[in-house]
Amino acid sequence: MTPNLLPDAHISELQWRVAAVAPGSVAHPDELEEDLVWTRARVPGSVAASTTVAPPDSVDWWFTTTVTAPGGGASVLTFDGIATHATVWIDGIESAGTRSMFAPVSVDIPPRSGDVQVAVRVDSMDARLKQRKPRGRWRSSLVDRQGLRHERTSLLGRAPVYGQVPPVVGLWRAVTLRERGTAEDIRVHAELSGADGTVRVRARLTSPAASVYLRVGDHSFDLPGSEGELDVTVTVPDVSRWWPHTHGDPALYTWELEVGGRVEGRGSLGFRQVELERAGASVAFTVNGTRVFARGGCWVPLDPVRMWVEADALREELTSIRDAGLNMVRVVGTMVYEQPEFWSLCAELGILVWQDVMFATTDPPTGGEFLDAVHRELDAVSAIVGGNPALAVVSGGSETQQQPTMLGVPLEDQRMELLESVIPEFVAHRLPGTPYVTSSPSSISGELHTHVGDGIGHYFGVGGYLRPLSDIRTARVRFAAECLAFAVPPERRAVDAMFGTANVAGHHPDWKSAIPRDRGSSWDFEDVRDHYVREIFGVDPHLTRRDDAELYLDYGRAAVCEAVHAAYSHWRRADSECAGALVLTLRDLVPGAGWGLRDSAGTPKAPWYSLARLSTPICVFIVDDGLDGLAIQAANDTGNSISGYLRAVLFGPSGPMGEPAEARIALGAHTTDSVSLDRLLGSFTDANHAYRFGGQTYSAVVVELVGADGSVLDQATHLIGDRHPRQNDVGLSATAENIGPDKWSLTVSTRWAAHYVCVDIDGMKVSDSWFHLAPGAARVLTLTGAKTTVSGHVRALNSIKRAQIS
Repeated sequence: MTPNLLPDAHISELQWRVAAVAPGSVAHPDELEEDLVWTRARVPGSVAASTTVAPPDSVDWWFTTTVTAPGGGASVLTFDGIATHATVWIDGIESAGTRSMFAPVSVDIPPRSGDVQVAVRVDSMDARLKQRKPRGRWRSSLVDRQGLRHERTSLLGRAPVYGQVPPVVGLWRAVTLRERGTAEDIRVHAELSGADGTVRVRARLTSPAASVYLRVGDHSFDLPGSEGELDVTVTVPDVSRWWPHTHGDPALYTWELEVGGRVEGRGSLGFRQVELERAGASVAFTVNGTRVFARGGCWVPLDPVRMWVEADALREELTSIRDAGLNMVRVVGTMVYEQPEFWSLCAELGILVWQDVMFATTDPPTGGEFLDAVHRELDAVSAIVGGNPALAVVSGGSETQQQPTMLGVPLEDQRMELLESVIPEFVAHRLPGTPYVTSSPSSISGELHTHVGDGIGHYFGVGGYLRPLSDIRTARVRFAAECLAFAVPPERRAVDAMFGTANVAGHHPDWKSAIPRDRGSSWDFEDVRDHYVREIFGVDPHLTRRDDAELYLDYGRAAVCEAVHAAYSHWRRADSECAGALVLTLRDLVPGAGWGLRDSAGTPKAPWYSLARLSTPICVFIVDDGLDGLAIQAANDTGNSISGYLRAVLFGPSGPMGEPAEARIALGAHTTDSVSLDRLLGSFTDANHAYRFGGQTYSAVVVELVGADGSVLDQATHLIGDRHPRQNDVGLSATAENIGPDKWSLTVSTRWAAHYVCVDIDGMKVSDSWFHLAPGAARVLTLTGAKTTVSGHVRALNSIKRAQIS
């Protein structure tokens, strides 16, 4: 992973200042007028986090600072990212320039003592886009300024679909000043070779060294110390494999490069084998030879204004993703490459990363400066991810092939050198062993790139295209790199905090500004959600909103839960053709009802819990197979076998009907199994009321996966029937008990069937919410948070009365 070059001095954000000037009005730092309005700049960080004196793209931005060069030898000033066209002056001398926000810029500073004056000019993107450039072969529907195809910059803030976020401009990544070392440009790459691991280390030795040592874990290797290029591969015997957390231990090894008695670089790495096997239309994703169902979502920057967060915030977010049972995130080609801490944490926590190259929907130019900028960009990415076992897939971008396909461009006119040769050749050379796909989505059997059942798909049949939930079964999705986009309302307390009241929902400009909308469309994703409210629950969402805005949003939350459950219960079942599915997106960029399953503050929304219940490494869930009855699906992703039994209970309108039925089950490591409920019960029951012989007999089924020691490993509740009409009171109750510091247990019970029970707690995290309860059933949840009392309520979608927590 990223080398930590020593010694290393970060330039404090308080040392930078920034000012805006008219485009092209100042050509040299000596021309900066004294009466300019200067603001302290937050570095690293996009300029929008420091000042709002002008729209970020509309002006030239000047950054200045004074730094003290390290004493003694030469030093290097490195900008990890400047967005986007920029020039750097050192003591008034033009010293470097860049045209890509994704490639670092380094400036050599000769030996000296005293202060160094640094100035950076970032050119106006608006002015750049006014320059005439060759047109592409097709127009992107994502952006309105087609000249962006020539720029190596993020579309975030420039594509309206992402809402009111500013474009990334300025010194958005870290700036460091360090002494020049005896080893420069250190690169490490790790691969698994049978039971052993291989580590390739490359560096540039600036002078001969008496000794060079590479240490990997407990192993030490003596390397040649000649001046020039160092390129050595060593073998580490009998290594522990790195696994995604759902399937095993994410084992890591520390590495350290010592040159002439001084540590020049250090980091950590892991050994694993990742493959994306494609045959015909099918896709199989494997880690260390084991099939893995990849579940998770598309990642968005946690701070879309500054574009930089501290490591603790990243750790909290990624830990929540891991704890929910998700094992993959995708960094989308419309966003930015993430900061190094993101990669270190993904490796540590066992989270796989699908990495898009930053291309999306446009026709990329070829040759010249643009191609050179792409090469430097890829080189910078490989320096960060080399040796990092979390890297799972590299893609040539987001919808780079789908866009011309949907516009009807003939296949022969869609060919892109970058996707078909430049990027894959780079991946093969610098990141060997990493699967590559030309684009997300992309066909693998020759079908159109819009076909969701062929190769890598983007599945919005259930979603933007308003297909029924049954479409999930007929679409035969093989790997959904994006899916299930809805305008998901935050929880009630979050809506109140963001907007003051739920009454803004559906119509107020402040609310609507956060609703995702495709550019030029006559509908938005709130219309999509309302469609499924009507289809699933048989209520008119618009009339409901007039009478009760909070109930309207609850129906919307539950509708998305239904979609998520229908999709993932089919995609994860034992006989599934699907190798993975990533929701769009894991988190909102701005406050409101965005695509995210978590709001912009990181608080889970309703469908987050639905996805988490179907993502646990040891999981049991129920699928309605129509006339074949209810199928019980059991999955064991872990590396340990499970011996135990399945226990099923049928419930009538007021409680259990008869004794539980049990059957032995043995789940080997990394296996799934399926058994029909009728087989478990030993007789035909028509439990799902598919045959409709008379009135409906059963109201719910509860299934538990029980370990050999009698502990319940997982459980699932399935309510029978499509509609659960609201009634005055279903008999909910909730009791909290303190069980330790900052930890409480919460017992939620009901007298009659409770549809989508929401646990609404003030200032605490709850282990589950938006679940079903069978008549007379109870669930014990865990609450965490620094509270001396528990304040809140539980409610159900089919109950007018709610229960206060006692």
